[in-house]
Amino acid sequence: MSADSSFPCPPSRPHPLAPYGWDADWDAVFAPYAAQGLLPGRVARVDRGRCDVVTAGGTVRADTEFVVPRDPMKIVCTGDWAAVDPEGHDPRYVRALLPRRTAFVRSTSSKRSEGQVLAANVDHAVLCVPLSAEVDLGRVERLVSLAWTSGARPLLVLTKADLVPDAAGLGHLAEDAAGAAPGVRVLAVSAESGEGVDALAEALTGGPAGGTTALLGPSGAGKSTLANALLGTETQDVRAVRDRDGKGRHTTTTRNLLPLPAARGGVLIDTPGLRGVGLWDAGEGLGQAFAEIEALAARCRFGDCAHGTEPGCAVLAAVEDGTLGERRLASYRKLQRENVRLAARTDARLRAEERRRVKEKQALGRHLHDRKRKPPRLR
Repeated sequence: MSADSSFPCPPSRPHPLAPYGWDADWDAVFAPYAAQGLLPGRVARVDRGRCDVVTAGGTVRADTEFVVPRDPMKIVCTGDWAAVDPEGHDPRYVRALLPRRTAFVRSTSSKRSEGQVLAANVDHAVLCVPLSAEVDLGRVERLVSLAWTSGARPLLVLTKADLVPDAAGLGHLAEDAAGAAPGVRVLAVSAESGEGVDALAEALTGGPAGGTTALLGPSGAGKSTLANALLGTETQDVRAVRDRDGKGRHTTTTRNLLPLPAARGGVLIDTPGLRGVGLWDAGEGLGQAFAEIEALAARCRFGDCAHGTEPGCAVLAAVEDGTLGERRLASYRKLQRENVRLAARTDARLRAEERRRVKEKQALGRHLHDRKRKPPRLR
């Protein structure tokens, strides 16, 4: 018997990054980078070409020069897992990003039809809708569609519930919101009074150990106040909404990844307020967000039924008998049209960019060819 075998092997210690979501699958994906001497880390904040990366040895500041692709969808984002230089490099660089498991994406307001990643590798997408104003059910449906598309589990939170003291009225608002988000849990929460905060925290611990939660919603929805309630500290700056129009100020200007209390585990990503919520490749998400309409459509007489004037349309029949609301169907049609238009514009942009790249390569090829044919000058 060897000297070593006479003692039991000590239990393996959890990875230092486990509270941030590191697991055996990430470890396997990272193996080639570990062989190069690089360190794993999770991006906690990005700004001005640099980012804060949480590593086993602490948070480091790293340059993103080597992970700046042409495609805006692949730009480093809060929540990404990265391979960074080990200690001793100055400056330190992010050398590569690991493939994302999930990504919450919206279309930008630019005319280029590009997507913007708001948070990466998210398990729970907490969609914050303030009760300080009339609930916009169309916006709820947009957010839910994008959340389902992202791969994260959506959870709809009606914030500032203390502004609706009538329990019956609050129940009706929650019921209306649930009708716009089938299959999504709806919670009424007040970070000010603490109502519903424990229920929300418990809902967020139902995922994998070290799960990631992203708070998303418009300015003034109380995301930063809710973040502080979940974190148990006054980490995020909070400002009051404007009196003249009830809109919020952009308190949070960057996406920040923050560790939740150890007793609960996991991390939280607080995001800036969303002015616009444009769809991005949301076909699958729309199907889940409007599951009842999709189920009805499967019973239509014609497979390509547009739910307009076709005979035997199960969707229109449901509207006529009151099973399906007209507003709900109109919203479904609107979002479907928007998603189709965006896909067409995106395809056209990608084709134009590919033609431009081909022309650039052809021009370079002709230039090099001409240089080879041109005889050297005699001095």
